[in-house]
Amino acid sequence: MRQISGVTGGVRAGYATGSFVTGAFGTVPGLLLLPYLTDGLAVPAAVAGLLVLVPKAWDVLFNPVAGRISDAAGVRRPFLLRGGLATAVLFALLFAGPFTGTGAAVYVALVFLLCATAYAFFQVPYVAMAAEITDDYDERTRLMAWRMAFLALAILVSGAGAPAVRDLLGYPGMGASVAALMVLGTVVTYVGTRGVPVSRRVASSASFGELWAAVRGSRPFRLLLAVFVVQAVGLGTMLAGVDYFARLVLGDRSLQTLLFAGFVGPALLVMPLWQRVGARWGKRVGLVAASLLFAVAVLGLLFSRVLPVGAVLALMAVVGVGYAGMQVFPLAMLPDVITAEERRVGATRAGLFSGVWTAGETLGLALGPGVYGLVLALGGYVASTDGSAAQPSGAVTAALLGFTAIPAVLAVAALPLLREERSA
Repeated sequence: MRQISGVTGGVRAGYATGSFVTGAFGTVPGLLLLPYLTDGLAVPAAVAGLLVLVPKAWDVLFNPVAGRISDAAGVRRPFLLRGGLATAVLFALLFAGPFTGTGAAVYVALVFLLCATAYAFFQVPYVAMAAEITDDYDERTRLMAWRMAFLALAILVSGAGAPAVRDLLGYPGMGASVAALMVLGTVVTYVGTRGVPVSRRVASSASFGELWAAVRGSRPFRLLLAVFVVQAVGLGTMLAGVDYFARLVLGDRSLQTLLFAGFVGPALLVMPLWQRVGARWGKRVGLVAASLLFAVAVLGLLFSRVLPVGAVLALMAVVGVGYAGMQVFPLAMLPDVITAEERRVGATRAGLFSGVWTAGETLGLALGPGVYGLVLALGGYVASTDGSAAQPSGAVTAALLGFTAIPAVLAVAALPLLREERSA
């Protein structure tokens, strides 16, 4: 595998801009698809949570295949262009359905399935490129810090902006606006990563048995993946709950944008800090510290109904600092694990492992809204077409616990699985 010596700022920025696609796709459906279904299309909460989960669950099977396809092609960038543009078009259609009730459920399930499939052909090669741009241990942390800073910006723009655009233009206008952001990210990444290394050509097909054997043979990868997926479920649950938390717990839907800005905004500032933590104490220590900080701050939000709004927003900012570290460190550790495994077996595995990794991430983020929808259903949440239905006290309690206790527990539950890291 070739290495870019002294990765330029242009390559870092070009690669990092792909986060406009991954950030928008990972954030907006998790943030707005559940309320779109329950409060715009009159789909019951339990069914809506399942609809958010099932199409993405398909990617758990498909993403590793997409990784092997990109490995076999020997290139990554053409997949970025085609997958990114197709994702944008299908995303716009996702929020422009003409149905309500059962018809809406079927439409959303089908379009979301197609959109998630197209996204796999962007996301998997995109993640795989990180292991091929550089072999340097610290440079990978720097590359991921750039990516996560751009991801924080993308999440801030899409996550805070999408609800505002929805309120102004409706869900179809919001979908089209986010799709335009995806197109921008796709084109800039495709152009900005010209000249980066490509993978070596391997066999054009792979059975699921081969995929499983490769993952089973790398214990460091399995443990890192398990931690990342469990934490992704917690983050997905919290993301799905922002709208409900603002409306039901704080009593002000307009606070959704401020909550999201408070959550994501600090990441733009603290990435250099987390980068220094990783360089001095190691990526594993950084991940543990970030996860504990996140969990403690999220538990503080349990008292949101009696805290001043300013205190709630301050806690969300602390949550955001922890969230930034929980994202950058696993993604910086992944290329190290991939490179070590490739050297051990003497074959290209970047696409394969990246496919499995993104499948796990997709599953985790998809399970989050499913978990939150189930919690709402247990609390007796009432679905409607305009979001004005009166909610029982159990639904308010469910909205609070789903946004706080569940994400906090999942942030730390898998940390004991982490092993002492080794540089590649």
